[in-house]
Amino acid sequence: MISLWLLATEEGGFGLNLDILETNLINLAIIWGVLFYFGSKFLGKTLSERRATIEEAIKDAERRQREAKQALEEQNQNLAQAQSDAKKIVETAKQNASKVSEEIKAQAQADIERMRAAADQDVSFQQERVMRELRQRIADLALDRAKAELPERLTPEIHAALVDKSIALLED
Repeated sequence: MISLWLLATEEGGFGLNLDILETNLINLAIIWGVLFYFGSKFLGKTLSERRATIEEAIKDAERRQREAKQALEEQNQNLAQAQSDAKKIVETAKQNASKVSEEIKAQAQADIERMRAAADQDVSFQQERVMRELRQRIADLALDRAKAELPERLTPEIHAALVDKSIALLED
Protein backbone atom coordinates (compact mmCIF):
# COMPACT_ATOMS: atom_id res chain seq x y z
CA MET A 1 0.00 0.00 0.00
CA ILE A 2 2.86 2.32 0.71
CA SER A 3 4.25 1.53 -2.70
CA LEU A 4 1.00 2.72 -4.34
CA TRP A 5 1.07 5.87 -2.48
CA LEU A 6 4.68 6.54 -3.45
CA LEU A 7 3.87 5.79 -7.04
CA ALA A 8 0.95 8.18 -7.00
CA THR A 9 3.07 10.99 -5.77
CA GLU A 10 5.81 10.41 -8.34
CA GLU A 11 3.43 10.30 -11.24
CA GLY A 12 1.89 13.64 -10.31
CA GLY A 13 -1.34 12.32 -8.95
CA PHE A 14 -2.96 12.77 -5.69
CA GLY A 15 -0.64 12.29 -2.78
CA LEU A 16 0.73 13.58 0.42
CA ASN A 17 3.55 16.05 0.21
CA LEU A 18 5.73 15.85 3.26
CA ASP A 19 7.82 18.92 2.51
CA ILE A 20 7.13 21.20 5.43
CA LEU A 21 8.01 24.45 3.68
CA GLU A 22 5.74 23.81 0.73
CA THR A 23 2.75 22.50 2.64
CA ASN A 24 2.77 24.62 5.79
CA LEU A 25 0.62 27.48 4.47
CA ILE A 26 -1.99 25.16 3.06
CA ASN A 27 -2.16 23.13 6.23
CA LEU A 28 -2.49 26.25 8.35
CA ALA A 29 -5.29 27.56 6.16
CA ILE A 30 -7.13 24.25 6.41
CA ILE A 31 -6.68 24.13 10.20
CA TRP A 32 -7.84 27.73 10.52
CA GLY A 33 -10.84 27.02 8.38
CA VAL A 34 -11.80 23.94 10.40
CA LEU A 35 -11.26 25.75 13.66
CA PHE A 36 -13.21 28.76 12.46
CA TYR A 37 -16.10 26.67 11.20
CA PHE A 38 -16.43 24.37 14.24
CA GLY A 39 -14.88 26.61 16.86
CA SER A 40 -16.93 29.72 16.08
CA LYS A 41 -20.13 28.02 17.20
CA PHE A 42 -18.52 26.70 20.37
CA LEU A 43 -16.54 29.86 21.06
CA GLY A 44 -19.49 32.09 20.19
CA LYS A 45 -21.74 30.15 22.51
CA THR A 46 -19.14 30.27 25.32
CA LEU A 47 -18.54 33.99 24.81
CA SER A 48 -22.28 34.68 24.74
CA GLU A 49 -22.77 32.76 27.97
CA ARG A 50 -19.83 34.56 29.55
CA ARG A 51 -21.16 37.92 28.34
CA ALA A 52 -24.63 37.14 29.76
CA THR A 53 -23.06 36.11 33.07
CA ILE A 54 -21.01 39.33 33.21
CA GLU A 55 -24.05 41.47 32.28
CA GLU A 56 -26.10 39.73 34.99
CA ALA A 57 -23.31 40.29 37.53
CA ILE A 58 -23.15 43.99 36.59
CA LYS A 59 -26.93 44.34 36.87
CA ASP A 60 -26.83 42.56 40.24
CA ALA A 61 -23.98 44.81 41.44
CA GLU A 62 -25.91 47.92 40.32
CA ARG A 63 -29.04 46.67 42.10
CA ARG A 64 -27.05 46.02 45.29
CA GLN A 65 -25.47 49.46 44.99
CA ARG A 66 -28.94 51.07 44.73
CA GLU A 67 -30.12 49.02 47.71
CA ALA A 68 -27.00 49.99 49.68
CA LYS A 69 -27.56 53.69 48.87
CA GLN A 70 -31.19 53.39 49.93
CA ALA A 71 -30.21 51.61 53.15
CA LEU A 72 -27.56 54.28 53.81
CA GLU A 73 -30.14 57.02 53.34
CA GLU A 74 -32.54 55.25 55.69
CA GLN A 75 -29.81 54.80 58.30
CA ASN A 76 -28.83 58.47 57.97
CA GLN A 77 -32.47 59.42 58.52
CA ASN A 78 -32.64 57.07 61.51
CA LEU A 79 -29.43 58.59 62.87
CA ALA A 80 -30.80 62.12 62.46
CA GLN A 81 -34.03 61.07 64.16
CA ALA A 82 -32.11 59.40 66.99
CA GLN A 83 -29.98 62.51 67.47
CA SER A 84 -33.11 64.66 67.54
CA ASP A 85 -34.71 62.30 70.06
CA ALA A 86 -31.54 62.35 72.17
CA LYS A 87 -31.56 66.16 72.21
CA LYS A 88 -35.21 66.13 73.27
CA ILE A 89 -34.46 63.61 76.03
CA VAL A 90 -31.54 65.71 77.26
CA GLU A 91 -33.67 68.86 77.28
CA THR A 92 -36.48 67.06 79.10
CA ALA A 93 -33.99 65.67 81.62
CA LYS A 94 -32.57 69.15 82.20
CA GLN A 95 -36.04 70.57 82.71
CA ASN A 96 -36.97 67.74 85.07
CA ALA A 97 -33.71 68.15 86.98
CA SER A 98 -34.31 71.89 87.30
CA LYS A 99 -37.89 71.30 88.43
CA VAL A 100 -36.85 68.66 90.97
CA SER A 101 -34.06 70.93 92.19
CA GLU A 102 -36.54 73.77 92.75
CA GLU A 103 -38.94 71.41 94.51
CA ILE A 104 -36.14 70.15 96.77
CA LYS A 105 -35.09 73.72 97.55
CA ALA A 106 -38.68 74.69 98.32
CA GLN A 107 -39.11 71.60 100.52
CA ALA A 108 -35.84 72.35 102.30
CA GLN A 109 -36.92 75.96 102.88
CA ALA A 110 -40.28 74.76 104.21
CA ASP A 111 -38.49 72.29 106.50
CA ILE A 112 -36.19 75.07 107.73
CA GLU A 113 -39.15 77.34 108.45
CA ARG A 114 -40.96 74.53 110.23
CA MET A 115 -37.87 73.77 112.30
CA ARG A 116 -37.46 77.48 113.13
CA ALA A 117 -41.08 77.69 114.18
CA ALA A 118 -40.70 74.55 116.30
CA ALA A 119 -37.48 75.93 117.81
CA ASP A 120 -39.13 79.29 118.51
CA GLN A 121 -42.08 77.51 120.09
CA ASP A 122 -39.73 75.35 122.12
CA VAL A 123 -37.76 78.41 123.21
CA SER A 124 -41.01 80.19 124.18
CA PHE A 125 -42.17 77.14 126.07
CA GLN A 126 -38.81 76.87 127.84
CA GLN A 127 -38.89 80.58 128.69
CA GLU A 128 -42.38 80.26 130.15
CA ARG A 129 -41.33 77.20 132.14
CA VAL A 130 -38.22 78.95 133.41
CA MET A 131 -40.29 82.03 134.30
CA ARG A 132 -42.85 79.88 136.17
CA GLU A 133 -40.08 78.08 138.02
CA LEU A 134 -38.41 81.41 138.76
CA ARG A 135 -41.67 82.94 140.03
CA GLN A 136 -42.34 79.85 142.11
CA ARG A 137 -38.82 79.98 143.50
CA ILE A 138 -39.14 83.71 144.27
CA ALA A 139 -42.52 83.12 145.89
CA ASP A 140 -41.07 80.25 147.94
CA LEU A 141 -38.09 82.38 148.96
CA ALA A 142 -40.36 85.30 149.84
CA LEU A 143 -42.62 83.03 151.85
CA ASP A 144 -39.64 81.46 153.66
CA ARG A 145 -38.25 84.90 154.42
CA ALA A 146 -41.64 86.14 155.58
CA LYS A 147 -41.99 83.10 157.86
CA ALA A 148 -38.51 83.76 159.21
CA GLU A 149 -39.08 87.47 159.82
CA LEU A 150 -42.74 87.36 160.88
CA PRO A 151 -42.18 86.11 164.42
CA GLU A 152 -39.64 88.87 165.03
CA ARG A 153 -41.80 91.69 163.65
CA LEU A 154 -45.17 90.51 164.82
CA THR A 155 -45.87 92.20 168.07
CA PRO A 156 -49.06 91.64 170.09
CA GLU A 157 -50.47 95.02 168.99
CA ILE A 158 -49.83 94.34 165.30
CA HIS A 159 -51.26 90.89 165.75
CA ALA A 160 -54.46 92.25 167.25
CA ALA A 161 -54.75 94.86 164.49
CA LEU A 162 -54.37 92.17 161.78
CA VAL A 163 -56.99 89.99 163.37
CA ASP A 164 -59.42 92.93 163.62
CA LYS A 165 -58.78 93.88 160.04
CA SER A 166 -59.30 90.30 158.84
CA ILE A 167 -62.62 90.11 160.75
CA ALA A 168 -63.71 93.40 159.22
CA LEU A 169 -62.97 92.08 155.73
CA LEU A 170 -64.96 88.96 156.42
CA GLU A 171 -67.96 90.96 157.59
CA ASP A 172 -68.16 92.99 154.46
